[in-house]
Amino acid sequence: MKDIAHREDIQFLVNTFYKTALADSLIGPVFTAAKFDLESHIPTMVSFWETILFDVITYQGNPMLKHLDLNRSVPLLPAHFERWMEIWKTTINNNFEGPLAEKAIIRATSIGQLMEYKIKQADQKTSL
Repeated sequence: MKDIAHREDIQFLVNTFYKTALADSLIGPVFTAAKFDLESHIPTMVSFWETILFDVITYQGNPMLKHLDLNRSVPLLPAHFERWMEIWKTTINNNFEGPLAEKAIIRATSIGQLMEYKIKQADQKTSL
């Protein structure tokens, strides 16, 4: 297997991930409830991961704010983050190996943990 080396590899990774995620019984309904638009989301995610993995600034946005907004309409639970990560890791491990593949897993783990924490904090403030 090869490492993630080009934008096309990220495109493949993101497409493969979402094919599985959208069909998943746990997180698929979150995408459905959020009226997820795959066609517009995929290029954004490819740019996001290109920025993360290759240090090429092609993504501009704030994924934290987007997920905080999403959580207001579709509650994001720890199980959702766990399944997202499970699918992400499996997709990478089935298709890539090397330093950038590892970086994609490590960064996704830290981003997911931070998002889960921030969402929990926001939920606690709302319930006060």
